Amino acid sequence: MNHDLFLGIDFGTSGCRAAALDAEGTPWGEAAVDLPPPRRGNGASEQDPALWWNALLEVLRLIAGRIEPGAVRAIAVDGTSATLLLTDATGRPLGPALMYDDARSHAEAARIAAIAPADCAAHGPTSALAKLLHLQNQSTARHAMHQADWIAGRLCGAYGVSDENNSLKLGYDAVKRRWPDWLDRLGARRELLPRVVPPGALLGTLRAPEILALGYTDELRIIAGTTDSVAAFLATGATETGAAVTSLGSTLVLKVLAERPVFAPEFGIYSHRLGERWLAGGASNSGGKVLLHYFSRAELDAMTPKLDPRHSTGLNYYPLTAPGERFPHNDPAWPPRLTPRPADDVAFFQGMLEGIARIEAHGYRLLSDLGAPYPTAVLTVGGGARNAAWTAMRQELLGVPLRAACSEQACHGAARLARDAFIASGGWKIP
Repeated sequence: MNHDLFLGIDFGTSGCRAAALDAEGTPWGEAAVDLPPPRRGNGASEQDPALWWNALLEVLRLIAGRIEPGAVRAIAVDGTSATLLLTDATGRPLGPALMYDDARSHAEAARIAAIAPADCAAHGPTSALAKLLHLQNQSTARHAMHQADWIAGRLCGAYGVSDENNSLKLGYDAVKRRWPDWLDRLGARRELLPRVVPPGALLGTLRAPEILALGYTDELRIIAGTTDSVAAFLATGATETGAAVTSLGSTLVLKVLAERPVFAPEFGIYSHRLGERWLAGGASNSGGKVLLHYFSRAELDAMTPKLDPRHSTGLNYYPLTAPGERFPHNDPAWPPRLTPRPADDVAFFQGMLEGIARIEAHGYRLLSDLGAPYPTAVLTVGGGARNAAWTAMRQELLGVPLRAACSEQACHGAARLARDAFIASGGWKIP
């Protein structure tokens, strides 16, 4: 094989996925391994980091059987945002990781709310900063690490480094590119905080003996990764300023690539840094889970061909399963609006799709009003991307081209990050 390959590793809630791309972005191999669900109860959500490492070893073994592992030049890892663990100086976990949805840190969140700026992304009991305050009293702790940080650290044998995207919910100021002074007023242990680098920065080369034994080389570069949501954006192939991605999954997530950041917590909006540009967006509580609250997947599939996007139902719905919205309205009491319900289930289904499409259009207009560019084109990922009638409704409201994404797999986005960083650096000539 004469092709240089670039490997992306994605850690999601239920598994680990890997994809190998060449310099043109062509996939050469993929593999996936399931993970057991986190242990949940009474607000807790925990997972043993050893499960992540074992899944990584298996997924790298599987993909090594489909590609030439010696051709892999760089690896990037993405992980679930706000998943945090503490380790000792050698990177050994001091307990289970607190997963992205662990919501036990209410007292810590209240302390953050009293001190942190309103536009900080570290608010709430599920933030990485709240988890750090909850865990940091362990005397042997030396590093606070996100999921992607710890995996990358084990790959190259160096710990205590994170990327700008994962660090956002730990309180990092991505605009000034530093840890803010107000962390001291919270009593956060600064010695536990990672050194923060941009996604794509070189961390080191492969040093894990069990992976070298699979045929990967000790010149394989390990680069700083990102969060799963940013990796999913990168996977789409959206690169120009003004390109937007809508995720039509269980919830509705909007992101647009902007020249400057938009932070508007009153609307549930914050921005991730991508080099000198920013990924601004928000996430609504509306989306596919509302549809599945009323109909089974089989029922939705049967009704989809009967939708008529040329004729509006006139139903002014705001589809939610319960009160509470994050974006474009940030209001815990925002009410669902799903009445009147017509006798015809197809009309009810179409009315909900129209309502979600209006939320999407409102979201992009709001982002534009706050300083982000209005989308030049929208790429769509998630199950809803395959609904042609819904696409027609959205096209009418958005008024810009709706395009197919190159991929919606976050592992492809991580592989693109590894490829772009490797090429931009000239291959990181290692002496």
